[in-house]
Amino acid sequence: MVILPPSAPRAVTLDLLDPLPEPARRYLLHTGIVGHPWIYTVRLKQRGVFRLGEKKPWMPLKAEQVYTTEPPGFCWKARLKMFGLWIVYGCDTYKQGHGHMFGKVAGLWTIFDARGEPLDQASMVRYLNEMVWFPTAFLSDYITVRSASADSFEVTYTEPGGAVAQDRSVTARLTVDEAGRLTNFVAQRYREDHGRFTLDTWATPFSEHGVRAELLLPVRGQAVWKLAQGDLVYADLTITSVEYNIPLEEF
Repeated sequence: MVILPPSAPRAVTLDLLDPLPEPARRYLLHTGIVGHPWIYTVRLKQRGVFRLGEKKPWMPLKAEQVYTTEPPGFCWKARLKMFGLWIVYGCDTYKQGHGHMFGKVAGLWTIFDARGEPLDQASMVRYLNEMVWFPTAFLSDYITVRSASADSFEVTYTEPGGAVAQDRSVTARLTVDEAGRLTNFVAQRYREDHGRFTLDTWATPFSEHGVRAELLLPVRGQAVWKLAQGDLVYADLTITSVEYNIPLEEF
């Protein structure tokens, strides 16, 4: 099945930003989103380095990721280079409120395969984090934005539980500079550690910004666990291309 965005997406208007706290409004104005079509589907490509733990080697990474915004979801597929070969495969999906993460080496040996409530929460935080690459999502009905300080704002993403389950929410704080560039994202997120999950502080400081698909976006950043024993930086990624409102194969 192919997911098709509307043939004529509505445009973002300035009045939609009026209810937002000043730092959030500053950020969205900086992206150039006003006048831009509403974003329903996304495809982007990444490159960078990744490691599975503090004492694990850094591996070159190349990935492609697709998103839907109504309803929220994503599918991330990555290849990592080990021993000079692109033999490590990773896949991370979030759909209908549930996450699934798995990885294999050489298509034979499974190195991780995770599902469950902690991963659902971790996937929700990841979606909330990566909305910075399709910023109309900050104006969606499932997002609540609140003021936090003169240079930061809090964002809550709520996944409806339906008739028999409770709604679930995750919250993050985003920091912006005077120009409106995002500088950091911080949230509580579940982390897998030797087969068990712990709720830890997770951050993605952004170090570079650039134009992708006619919007000014964060294009490089790190993924960091803020642990009692010190920071664990495990990814450094750059967004190389972005496409909006394109047909997607259902994931």
